[in-house]
Amino acid sequence: MSLQFNSKQRCECIFNNLKSSVLSAPESCAFGSNKYFALCGLGGILSCGITHTMVVPLDLVKCRIQVDPAKYKSVFHGFKVTLKEDGMKGLAKGWAPTFFGYSLQGLCKFGLYEVFKVYYSNILGEENSYIYRTWLYLAASASAEFFADIALSPMESAKVRIQTQPGFVSTLREALPIIYNAEGMNGFYKSLVPLWMRQIPYTMMKFACFEKTIELLYKYVVPKPRSECTKGEQLVVTFAAGYIAGVFCAIVSHPADTVVSKLNQDKGATAVDVAKKLGFAGMWKGLLPRIVMIGTLTAAQWFIYDAVKVWLRLPRPPPPEMPESLKKKLAAKGEL
Repeated sequence: MSLQFNSKQRCECIFNNLKSSVLSAPESCAFGSNKYFALCGLGGILSCGITHTMVVPLDLVKCRIQVDPAKYKSVFHGFKVTLKEDGMKGLAKGWAPTFFGYSLQGLCKFGLYEVFKVYYSNILGEENSYIYRTWLYLAASASAEFFADIALSPMESAKVRIQTQPGFVSTLREALPIIYNAEGMNGFYKSLVPLWMRQIPYTMMKFACFEKTIELLYKYVVPKPRSECTKGEQLVVTFAAGYIAGVFCAIVSHPADTVVSKLNQDKGATAVDVAKKLGFAGMWKGLLPRIVMIGTLTAAQWFIYDAVKVWLRLPRPPPPEMPESLKKKLAAKGEL
């Protein structure tokens, strides 16, 4: 009995020492270094590729509601019709272009966001970076998404056709040559402009709202400073802030999302033609499932991204604080 107890004690001691060494391990790279940006890009691949692929069934039904609301009247009806016509396998249509497309998008979205945030911050200087931090988040995220959509567009084009065009092929390797042979490179990039219209406002809201929500949660909701929170508690706050940001993202970007879905279904149509055909009300079809999907998606993405940073021991700066130099200036003016 004594030996068993001692063995258990030794195991607990080893576990606690290991846990302590992991938590107190030094950061794996310097903030703003090339290694830091590369690993942030890896976090983006995992966060976007995994999450978007997980919600392919809901995304498929959402796209079908947008392009054929007469046939797919609601989310539940859309699932019912899809299961009846295509079976369970049909709900996974478009998983491959989703996984590869959004992995590439995540690489650029998160990796380049970190790059542009540091780059623009260096231009503005410490004080202006704090004063105009919301504009900094907006500019960095918009710049990153510009390039992310160029990487995403070919796969998004294939995904929407696989999911919404009756009689179209069901695999990525079949879809790509068909699109290229029929329309050339334009077939992959004809929806790039509406994709920018959808994704850039979405990403600007996603990053700026998340950053501000994190700041406000630690200031007014979380009962202790971030430095005193465990890694697990910090990840819970990350998830909550991500979900709040996701709801706003879905609303801001939904009309353009509807246009993208319809545009890839209608060969030869332009974004303006599709918008006129849909009308104002038509561009808001499928909003509820998109709010559920994007809210959950955005929260999960931020959670995975932050968890990867913890796992890889990347620097994770706390919410921004007013620089001491700015405090002194404001105090001298009596404004603090």
